[in-house]
Amino acid sequence: MCYAGSDLAGEAAAALASSSIIFKDVNQTYSKELLRHAIELFDFADNYRGLYQEAIPGAKIFYENGGYGDELTWSAIWLYKATGEKKYLKKATSFYETFRLKERPNEFYYNKKVAGIQLLLAGVTKNSEYHNAIDSFCNYSMVEQTRTPKGLVFIEKLGTLSHAANIAFICLQASELDLNQKYFEFAKSQIDYMLGKEGKSFVVGFGPNYPKRPHHAASSCPNKPQPCGWKQRTSPEPNPQPLYGALVSGPNKNDYYQDIREEFLFNEVTLDYNAGFQSTLAGLIVKGLQSSQVDSQTE
Repeated sequence: MCYAGSDLAGEAAAALASSSIIFKDVNQTYSKELLRHAIELFDFADNYRGLYQEAIPGAKIFYENGGYGDELTWSAIWLYKATGEKKYLKKATSFYETFRLKERPNEFYYNKKVAGIQLLLAGVTKNSEYHNAIDSFCNYSMVEQTRTPKGLVFIEKLGTLSHAANIAFICLQASELDLNQKYFEFAKSQIDYMLGKEGKSFVVGFGPNYPKRPHHAASSCPNKPQPCGWKQRTSPEPNPQPLYGALVSGPNKNDYYQDIREEFLFNEVTLDYNAGFQSTLAGLIVKGLQSSQVDSQTE
C-alpha cells in the first residue's frame, strides 16, 4: 500500500508555514502550532516521495498532479520564510535544480507552482537568476500569451478567469521587485475585465450584468422547507441564494459567455477559481491605499 503524498503534504506544509507568519504577531501560541505541523508535513513529504493520487486513486479524476517537485520546493521556501533557517532555503534551491524548475512556465496553477517558486526565490535571495526567470514569465504573459478579443489572458476554457487571475497575482507581486512596472497595469487590466470593464461582470453581485445562475448547489436551493433537487439545478430562474463575491469560470476564447447553471464551463464556482482573483484584488487595494497615503503626505 502506498502512503506517499509529497505534493499534497508539501502544499499543506506551505499553507501552514505561511499562515504561521501571519499569526506570529497576533497569536504566538497558534503560530508555533501551525509551524510545528508544517515542519512535520514537510518532513513526511520529503521522506516519503510520491504523488497523493497514488495513495488516493479516486482523487485523480478531479485533481490530477503530474509531479511533486514544485510542491516540495514551494513548501521549503515557505518554511525558510517562516523559520529563517538556512537549511530550508538550501533545500529549496537544491530542489529547484534537481526537479528542473528553471524553464519558463506557461501559467501558475494548483498543480503548476513554478512561477510562484521563482517569484519567492527572487524575493528571498535577490539572485538575478530568479529575477530573470520571473521577469521572463510576466513579460511573456503580458506580451505574447494568447488573449481574447477584449484582452483577457486565455490559457484554457476550464476556469478561464482563474488562469488569468493567477497570472495577474504573480505579476502584481513581481512589480514589487523593481521589475517592469507595467506588470502592475497588466494585473489591474485582468481584474478590471473580471469586474465588468468590458460590459460584463463575472463576479456575483458586482458590476454590470453579473452572473445570476452560478453552478453551485447550495446557492441554487430555495429556503427550507422547500425541497432542493435536480429540478432546481435546471431551473432558468436566478439562484435563490446569491453567492455574493464569487467569481465564475468565465467566457471562452472569444469572450462568449452564457449565464446558465448547467453550463459549468461558464458558471462553475470553486475555491481554486477564486483564490488568485481574491488575492490579486487584495493586492490592488493595498497598492491603492499606499498610493493614497503617499499622495496625502506630499500635499
